Amino acid sequence: MSTERVDLEPDPREGDWLEANRAQWDERVPVHVASEFYDQTALREGRGRLYRIEEAELASLYPEGLEGLRVLHLQCHFGADSLVLAQRGASVVGLDFSRPAIDQARALASEVGLADRARFVHANVYDARHMLPEPESFDLVFTTWGTITWLPDIVEWARIVAWFLKPGGRLYFADNHPAAQVFDGADAATGLPVFSYPYSHPGQAIVAEDGADYATDAVLQQTRSFEWQHPLGEVVEALLDAGLRLEFLREHYEVPWRMHEALVDRGEGMWGWPAERWLPLSVSIAARAPRD
Repeated sequence: MSTERVDLEPDPREGDWLEANRAQWDERVPVHVASEFYDQTALREGRGRLYRIEEAELASLYPEGLEGLRVLHLQCHFGADSLVLAQRGASVVGLDFSRPAIDQARALASEVGLADRARFVHANVYDARHMLPEPESFDLVFTTWGTITWLPDIVEWARIVAWFLKPGGRLYFADNHPAAQVFDGADAATGLPVFSYPYSHPGQAIVAEDGADYATDAVLQQTRSFEWQHPLGEVVEALLDAGLRLEFLREHYEVPWRMHEALVDRGEGMWGWPAERWLPLSVSIAARAPRD
């Protein structure tokens, strides 16, 4: 994989970065739908599950369940997790910038009998307020795994989240930890990942040329992508500045894909360090809109 860091002043609604990322995710959709990584057998049998981090934390946040909640799922990919939430009684709107992903989400919703509870919208996150002009209308904004690294403007993202939440509504966010994203490759002697990127590089995108897919052995034809590193402090500050109140911030030592070669299978789709807890691999945040 080759990478470079480039200075960009992207318009969040357009630009080469957006088209390159969209083309890569469009290509990933059929690959992922057919993959074991995204196996939807449990969902089709009426018992869909999220990863154990989300399962445990949503259970603590909503001990009485999700029945009747109105949920906005940002960057929903082909809607599998959206439909797990709908299967538990939530009314879900999923949004993604990939047209093939949204088409597949709608097809899957019909297949599993959840089209009445799950609606899918084709849009860039930064256009969400134009495509869903429903301020303060959701009990929960849900966004997990491989989301904000694709977004250049974390401040605007936080404002969008806050705009959609009802008074007392909350954000649930889980993703790879930015500290774990500074590594790439592996040391020949130890097998541990090698420091490759700065933790913070404001205003710069990491531009990669890489045909690898995290979920499969497929080699993608759309190899160019743009990603941004958002330090944890900046994410929290953006949410607070948007008016949300932090309920918890938790660091985890596992992640639901093999982020680095050194990671080992920890079961239930999770990967972690072979022995010591070298550094956190993922982070979860719950934040709430004030009631007053």
